[in-house]
Amino acid sequence: MAKEKGSYDEDSIKSLDWKEHIRMRPGMYIGKLGDGSAFDDGIYVLIKEVMDNCIDEFMMGAGKRIDVNVKDGIVSVRDFGRGIPLGKVLDVVSKINTGGKYDSEAFKKSIGLNGVGSKAVNALSNNFKVSSFRDGQVKTVEFSRGEIIKDHKLTKSNEPNGTYVEFRPDDSIFKKYHYVHEYIDKMVWNYAFLNAGLTLTLNGAEYKSENGLKDLLEKNLTGEILYPIIHMRGDDIEIAMTHSDEHFSEEYYSYVNGQYTTQGGTHQAAFREAVVKTIREFYKKEFDPTDVRKSIVAAISIRVQEPVFESQTKTKLGSQEIAPGGQSIRSFVGDFIKGQLDNYLHKNPDVAKAIEAKIQANEHERKELSGIQKLARERAKKSSLHNKKLRDCRVHLDDAKNPRAHETTIFICEGDSASGSITKTRDVNTQAVFSLKGKPLNCFGLGKKIVYENEEFNLLQAALNIEEGLDDLRYNNVVIATDADVDGMHIRLLLLTFFLQFFPDLVKNGHVFILQTPLFRVRNKKETAYCYSDEERRAAIAKLGPKPEITRFKGLGEISPDEFKHFIGKDIRLEPVLLDQQASIQQLLNYYMGKNTPERQEFIIENLRVELDVEEDLVK
Repeated sequence: MAKEKGSYDEDSIKSLDWKEHIRMRPGMYIGKLGDGSAFDDGIYVLIKEVMDNCIDEFMMGAGKRIDVNVKDGIVSVRDFGRGIPLGKVLDVVSKINTGGKYDSEAFKKSIGLNGVGSKAVNALSNNFKVSSFRDGQVKTVEFSRGEIIKDHKLTKSNEPNGTYVEFRPDDSIFKKYHYVHEYIDKMVWNYAFLNAGLTLTLNGAEYKSENGLKDLLEKNLTGEILYPIIHMRGDDIEIAMTHSDEHFSEEYYSYVNGQYTTQGGTHQAAFREAVVKTIREFYKKEFDPTDVRKSIVAAISIRVQEPVFESQTKTKLGSQEIAPGGQSIRSFVGDFIKGQLDNYLHKNPDVAKAIEAKIQANEHERKELSGIQKLARERAKKSSLHNKKLRDCRVHLDDAKNPRAHETTIFICEGDSASGSITKTRDVNTQAVFSLKGKPLNCFGLGKKIVYENEEFNLLQAALNIEEGLDDLRYNNVVIATDADVDGMHIRLLLLTFFLQFFPDLVKNGHVFILQTPLFRVRNKKETAYCYSDEERRAAIAKLGPKPEITRFKGLGEISPDEFKHFIGKDIRLEPVLLDQQASIQQLLNYYMGKNTPERQEFIIENLRVELDVEEDLVK
């Protein structure tokens, strides 16, 4: 008798082993996959998982150096801690629920719980090798996609104690992946800032911090600050803070047990509340919280016993207590700031005056804006119901329980023809489209008022939901999708000016991208190739010749919806907008978007080039 379709019986029940489960559901362990274009793509989580184990060793007082190398897609990490117990090397990287972190005393405030991370790296790598050096001996095991390839015998070694891990991500899972050096550089710097006394190297370059979070703020600050950085340290907590002279929003770098919590959590919320409370009490004035926090730049790091995160990738802290049954995080952070910040302001009257002046200036600006804001919000609320400019998706970034929340993307397009193609082919669950009328306003040098007065900017702000900061950002990826011509480039610049001037955190936190679309289509009767550069075009001609049909795309509107679906699907090419740590946002904007200075004119003359489409050249 034939088995009924959809029948539910004994054959329907399957038991997956550890590696099959990780490989089938990688998102449960490392968040989204990605190709390396975004800072939170899976290939960076793999590096972080290995490094977290090294950091835990350092936290336990074992090993003061970690060496990281990333070359040709292969990652190696060497620490100089105690090394994995030699008889357990295989188990630690290949058996779920095996690790040294269940005992709270051995790893009191570690990042991971049980080393699931290293097993995920093993299962999701084409090649994975682990060596443990301990007391003059070494034990090495090699894997491929979680399967043991070679279990080496215990041998003698002259190497110092510690662990060496080498892996190459599985290219069948991480399609066409590439590592962006800037993302790894930032990750390694974060480890250095949070672990004073630890020396890290990345491809031979040394990373070390003496002043922890103070160094972190100094490295990440762009533009002028109103007063010297206030740096406060205590048991299991460290805070650095100042007010910027250029920012319109709040900017936070928050960490738990050395883990960068990009989405904040209970510790960041406690900090924001405590700063307002302490400042109100110090000045004996009921300041509006937004006036106190506007333009604040701060870093907070706490250590929590058995932390609870809202996802496996640990980007948002959910713990309510410092330790099970212990003090609440809210009161722990609040008590520390109350004592330390109050003392500092009493001892530094110049800083106290500067903060008060900034709060009063913020208050004045807020009251000036309040009327415009009210009208703008009403307009945005009305338009959100029938906004012709926004075609929303079903899932949003703040849908914490939705496994696809990190895939959420908004495409900002020029004109209706481009947005029409994207709208017809997008994934309605995770991809939204915002259509611009034409070129947006050059807002360089204009005040925050313009965000509310300019209908398009106000609607874009409302669509992204970033008026009060990034906590409620609705899309993980903000993608500028313009033509690859002069006008398209100009629109990119105008949009980036808007984001950098009013919402720099959006760019700094790696949410803004440029959509790469093909310049050429090369095809014969059997096969079609889309080419993003002249090199790709020449390779396609060589492959598909003789005399294939070659089309040059002048704009997004020329690409049919049937074709466009390939460019915003699983093979999407996104170029991240990266900000040079050394560059002042104000200086950048002044150079590119300010008055036409002789310096800029000279640069244009020296770098001007003209591209001509000559038919003979296309087929070469």
